[in-house]
Amino acid sequence: MSRTRHINIPVFIPHMGCPHACVFCNQKKISGTISVQSPARVKNILEESFSTVGENNNVEIAFFGGSFTGIPEQEMIAYLELARPYLKAGKASGIRLSTRPDTITPHILKILKNYKVTVIELGVQSLDPDVLLQSQRGHSIEDVVSACSLIRESGISLGIQTMLGLPGDSYKKALKTAVDVIKLKPDMVRIYPALVIKGTLLEEYYISGQYTPLSLEEAVEWCADILPLYKDAGITILRIGLQDSDTLEGSIVAGPYHPAFGELVESLILYKKITHWLDFNLDNHKRIIIRTRPQLVSKLVGQKRANIEAIKEKYSLTEIIVKADLEHGEYVIERK
Repeated sequence: MSRTRHINIPVFIPHMGCPHACVFCNQKKISGTISVQSPARVKNILEESFSTVGENNNVEIAFFGGSFTGIPEQEMIAYLELARPYLKAGKASGIRLSTRPDTITPHILKILKNYKVTVIELGVQSLDPDVLLQSQRGHSIEDVVSACSLIRESGISLGIQTMLGLPGDSYKKALKTAVDVIKLKPDMVRIYPALVIKGTLLEEYYISGQYTPLSLEEAVEWCADILPLYKDAGITILRIGLQDSDTLEGSIVAGPYHPAFGELVESLILYKKITHWLDFNLDNHKRIIIRTRPQLVSKLVGQKRANIEAIKEKYSLTEIIVKADLEHGEYVIERK
């Protein structure tokens, strides 16, 4: 019997519904979608996408890239109407969308519930007022708190998107944002390091020396400390870092971009856990065996065996053997 997979059918609506031009944003570059998505074009996207989706899959239609609830109401409903036949036919289980916190109202949520919207992801970016101001987000922390409360009360699942390293940001502020996000009780989060994209105000800041993006090492370090906070709170991490695409890679001016950014973060988290254990338990042993699950081997070893080599050097070990024979848990360490 084939396994059920979760599939998002993405419909990107770049900049639609956005009343502000945030310093970091060029959604047409980020989403890889250059033209405006007319209802006719969206209809074609859905028809083509569903023609390639097999049976026994959990499919959601995802409106991303703009502020969906900021679109004029009749236009928003027109998009939702295009999704409705697939929901009625049982081909899609729901609709998810991304939007701004200051475009959520009880009236809007009533419409979304009527069209079986299952997930709303809020572009929060930061919960530091100075970072929001310098990034020209145009919404307040109070807007975020209110939107999250309304979404939870509606019964729709809540997602929060944050961005690290924006103008005015710091490690301390990013960590506090994560702590404050947890208090808002989202079901899921996405974490993105800020990138300098062509055609944005942030590019102008970067060129003039007013803004310095995080290095890749810094971004990975920040995320490696933030991710466990969300996991410990039982919050699902949907994604770490922007999804790679030819359009995105060709438009990045500067910043901590890596096509496997999430794996770098997970790898550093495992490194920190293992070295913490070894600090207290290695004694005078010079050889260790690390048993792990097959799907975790690459993350545990690190890119180009970076974790293994760093551990060998840090503890002057003569040998580290990694065995992919663990069924449960992350790893078990044996000293020799």
